[in-house]
Amino acid sequence: MLEKLFKLSEHGTNVRTELLAGLTTFLTMAYIIFVNPAMMADAGIDPGAAFVATCLAAAIGSLVMGLWANYPIALAPGMGLNAFFSYTVVGSMGYSWEVALGAVFLSGLMFFLLSIFRIREWIINSIPMALRSAIAAGIGLFLALIALKNAGIVIDHPETLVAMGDLTQPGALLAAGGFAVIVALAYRKVTGAVMIGILLVTAISLLTGLSQADGVVSAPPSLTPTFMQLDIKGALEVGMLSIIFAFLFVDLFDTSGTLIGVAQRANLVDEDGKMPRLGRALMADSTATMAGAALGTSTTTSYIESAAGTAAGGRTGLTACVVALLFLLSLFFSPLAGAVPAFATAPALLFVAVLMTGGLVQVDWDDLTEAAPVVITAIMMPLTFSIANGIAAGFIVWTAIKLLSGRWRDLNLSLYILAGLFIIKLALFN
Repeated sequence: MLEKLFKLSEHGTNVRTELLAGLTTFLTMAYIIFVNPAMMADAGIDPGAAFVATCLAAAIGSLVMGLWANYPIALAPGMGLNAFFSYTVVGSMGYSWEVALGAVFLSGLMFFLLSIFRIREWIINSIPMALRSAIAAGIGLFLALIALKNAGIVIDHPETLVAMGDLTQPGALLAAGGFAVIVALAYRKVTGAVMIGILLVTAISLLTGLSQADGVVSAPPSLTPTFMQLDIKGALEVGMLSIIFAFLFVDLFDTSGTLIGVAQRANLVDEDGKMPRLGRALMADSTATMAGAALGTSTTTSYIESAAGTAAGGRTGLTACVVALLFLLSLFFSPLAGAVPAFATAPALLFVAVLMTGGLVQVDWDDLTEAAPVVITAIMMPLTFSIANGIAAGFIVWTAIKLLSGRWRDLNLSLYILAGLFIIKLALFN
């Protein structure tokens, strides 16, 4: 049955290899089980329901990817967009988490339609690579600020906005130590480095009395507080358009980059360098986002950590299905997730931030018409505490500088349209 469903022999793999690859992928991305519910709780969502929604969204997305697209790529609520959801859309802009979930659902629906009508390629090809790298780096810096804040390493200050926290506090020390451990383990290519770091800091926290646990295994918490609580009507107001576009753009770039990157590493592309069944993979991603919003979590997206599974030999959707099964089993470990303090997840956020800023090496720093918009895009996200504002500033500054520099040939119709829309948004709905 598995041979017929996943075409194992055709892809040069077997059941044992796929099982090991699925376990490897799960261990590298399981940190989201601890990180995402904590972020959703900061938006006012019940942490138990957020934990269940996280596991179910990851399981559904991975299953659809595995069974329909037959790719060894796992999905889960995405880092960066969950921070944008909680700290910007709900925290800074004052929208309810129900409306924010409605925006996530609409962005998933738009992604689904773009995939069906094959508009995705036009949009991605219209956005300069440097600007895409800037958006990823800005999200990384945004996550870094949140991580340092949660660890108590950076605090607010009435005169300088930010300042150094008390580094003698146990939370700050443990967060710094956890980050060093994660980086060292990742450098040594230890599977599950991020999760090991989180669990190590949590264990020390429990042993020293800094946090408490109500057990390890229990029945899954109730999903009732978040299930189908999304407010789509509220998300349709004009002021939410830029937020929906921000969710859409980031998911679009992140998913496309992940799918292509993992497929190339696993040699799953055809002779022309293109992915077979790419449309199915994109629709699996967008379907998972809509399902996740209905369950009660932020955008669900393809995980670059899937590359760890392909490195272990995963070549088919069976790998993704194994990941889905492990996320379902994780539902019974909610007490453990609830025992993880904020300073234990901070190292994971900071490590992801490091990975996301790596794309800046692709920027031509000798070309000021590219370097300037890239820097503005990246720094606006953490300094305004908004991914949407950073994206808006990036498109506007890029277009304006290219025009004033006489480089108008570097622009295309979509950049003019997006820059104009973002100007209107900032002028009328900011």
